[in-house]
Amino acid sequence: MTPWLTIVGIGESGLNALGAEAQTAITRARILFGGERHLALLAADFPAPAAQQRIPWCSPFHQAVAQLLTYRGTPVTVLASGDPLWFGIGSTLVAQLPAAELRILPAPSAMSLAAARLGWALQNVRVIAAHGRPLDNVTLHLANGAQLLVLAADEHTPEQLAALVTARGYGASRLTVFERIGGAAERRVEGIAANWAHPPGAALNLIAVECVAVAGAMQLSRRGGLPDAAYQHDGQLTKRDVRALTLARLTPQRGQLLWDVGAGCGSIGIEWMRADNGCRAIAIEANAARLALLAENCRTLGVPELQIVAGHAPEALAGLEAPDAVFIGGGLTVAGVFEICWAALKPDGVLVANAVTLQSEAALVGLRAQFGGELTRLSVAQAAPLGRFDGWRTAMPITLYTVRKNALSISN
Repeated sequence: MTPWLTIVGIGESGLNALGAEAQTAITRARILFGGERHLALLAADFPAPAAQQRIPWCSPFHQAVAQLLTYRGTPVTVLASGDPLWFGIGSTLVAQLPAAELRILPAPSAMSLAAARLGWALQNVRVIAAHGRPLDNVTLHLANGAQLLVLAADEHTPEQLAALVTARGYGASRLTVFERIGGAAERRVEGIAANWAHPPGAALNLIAVECVAVAGAMQLSRRGGLPDAAYQHDGQLTKRDVRALTLARLTPQRGQLLWDVGAGCGSIGIEWMRADNGCRAIAIEANAARLALLAENCRTLGVPELQIVAGHAPEALAGLEAPDAVFIGGGLTVAGVFEICWAALKPDGVLVANAVTLQSEAALVGLRAQFGGELTRLSVAQAAPLGRFDGWRTAMPITLYTVRKNALSISN
């Protein structure tokens, strides 16, 4: 099949900086789609000939894609920013069209240009999009020595980012802002996050962050079992050691969805999402005060896109997307909670439930007898002062139930 759609990456330097194949794809195109900025860049070097129709993207963007696809089978060229497959229109189009229908001609991306200016090895750099997404996502990637490139939403993103990393204990980090990188109007400003005083510049910018934690800052791992102090909570929190074991049983995998039922302050769902950038979670919680704590924990721990559902299970579970994994941390003895979770769980999905009371533990024993699975009793003791000496203070034991929904268990 001959590709009907050619996607050409173009940078701030315009048409003349492109290779011969890309230039030909643009100058000989009969139908040319592009953003207003890209079309303006092109017009400066190559005014539209009479035989060429230039179509700016309409809004909202999904309608623009639908408009483009009405030309399917007719030769069309699309202008994209830099590398079309790196946070670009190419990523959207390859998800909707077979590769045989596409020809992609990339140019250096803004990220490649920034890394070249800084001398950063791109394989070591984390790229984060803040355009149309919460800036709090950056928090997830803060670590001493980390190198981040943040695609700005607008001219205010640099100052907002400086305030964010400072609030998270990384005020010693150096920020470098590249405006209109790769073009004649390229500009670079830099400074320390805690002292950031630069006024807003161009709306089109990219921010590089060299992460440096201040003394005493809490540095958080992406592995399960964050310190309890990382959370705001009212005492209803799955404690660190139990949380780590629970997450190990849940086995988060990229792209999977978790239901965190009776989420409390959200620790299981949050660390499920922190385990991998592609993990998603829905937290179901009825207590209004805990819902507020849950939302704040999501924001400060870098997973603001965790979905929160206010309500009691099982009623609040109705209509939710089917999960790949379920954690029941509360409501185990409520009629219908386990049954609805189990029915919704995808084949080969895993369910983990924790019990503290005798009644909920008895429920787990009954579930194991019916569905199989594994029961684990966990007892954790912490050294604490005892008079002039120290002794062990043992927390209430926790029973963990783990079961996978395989073909045999589906029949039960």
